[in-house]
Amino acid sequence: MERKKVEFKFLSEPDMIKAGVLDVKHCAEVMDETFHLLGEGDFVMGGYNGSDHGCMLWYPKESPFPNMPLAGPDRRYMAMPAYVGGRYNVCGVKWYGSNVTNPKQRGLPRSILLVCLNDSVTGEPLAIMSANLLSAMRTGCVPGVATKYLAKKDAESVGVIGCGVISRACARGILVNMPNVKRMYLNDIVRASAESFAEELSKEFDVEMIITDNLKDAVVDSDVISVAAAGPVPVVIDKSWLKPGCLFTATGHAELSEECWEENQVIFDYWPMHHLWMEEGKMHPDGIESTRTWAPSYQMFKLLEEGKAHEEDLISLSDVVVGKVPARKSEDDKIIFISGGLPVEDVTWGYTLYEEAIKQGLGQELKLWDQAHWL
Repeated sequence: MERKKVEFKFLSEPDMIKAGVLDVKHCAEVMDETFHLLGEGDFVMGGYNGSDHGCMLWYPKESPFPNMPLAGPDRRYMAMPAYVGGRYNVCGVKWYGSNVTNPKQRGLPRSILLVCLNDSVTGEPLAIMSANLLSAMRTGCVPGVATKYLAKKDAESVGVIGCGVISRACARGILVNMPNVKRMYLNDIVRASAESFAEELSKEFDVEMIITDNLKDAVVDSDVISVAAAGPVPVVIDKSWLKPGCLFTATGHAELSEECWEENQVIFDYWPMHHLWMEEGKMHPDGIESTRTWAPSYQMFKLLEEGKAHEEDLISLSDVVVGKVPARKSEDDKIIFISGGLPVEDVTWGYTLYEEAIKQGLGQELKLWDQAHWL
């Protein structure tokens, strides 16, 4: 048999922008399709049950080796593999390193991400692409999908807690899925961030922007609340602030009262993935408490561990999207939506952009070999 040449595309961040990585409407449509495939089961992620978020490398708190980095805030490496079927029929992996000191100390983003796509049959690489913008956009468009399926029909106000990069992506994802939106409340511990957020999004959406220094004021009148705030101190939300019929979306870490979790409908992006986080937490020396600083589902883990909640009552957005379960019993239901981030989202959005890059002739062709040295 003739030995086959293997080449792949390298797509830089400027290539990805030209391919449409910042097209929020298109990304929201792809995320919607992704959740349909999740609900139908046409995918595989990592782990023994095909539902793992990925494999994470944490540095130790102390080490006798002088060159080994030590644990710090948001300091980790992560590989997130997945296969997605449907029109995609492709494998991929997102790989990144993260260090919260990068922006101030090194002039770098907190995380630096790559996505690699591979042929699902042969394993040949199709593309290696810059993925910071890819990841941010797919992350932001997931609460947008949640808004489409979970928000009450006449929702017209949004509350945004935290005004950083991911929060801006979340706001865009939500707004393209809220046909009746009229006003948006913005809250950030740094007021200048909220001001630049308002200026930026006002150019794209015809929505009244209301900046408030009071967290409560950003929540009480909001039909949809988006929390995507990073920092050592979690956002704490009082249950009395949540208006009837509201949708609370947590992309970042937020603390709700125990009553909020017990009394309202809780829906996850994909519960089986969160279940694996819970099982991993149980194996940690610190138990479930080890997930507190990074798992948005930590509070549910605690309720399950204490017997105050039951797994059979937990719902995945993917099941709502395909019609297996209803999201609401009434327009007054309050819904808490927890998003942990799924590798299938990186693969579908990445493959969509790869296809567009091919059409436009973007990127650099790189070669593994003309002929493999060994078969």
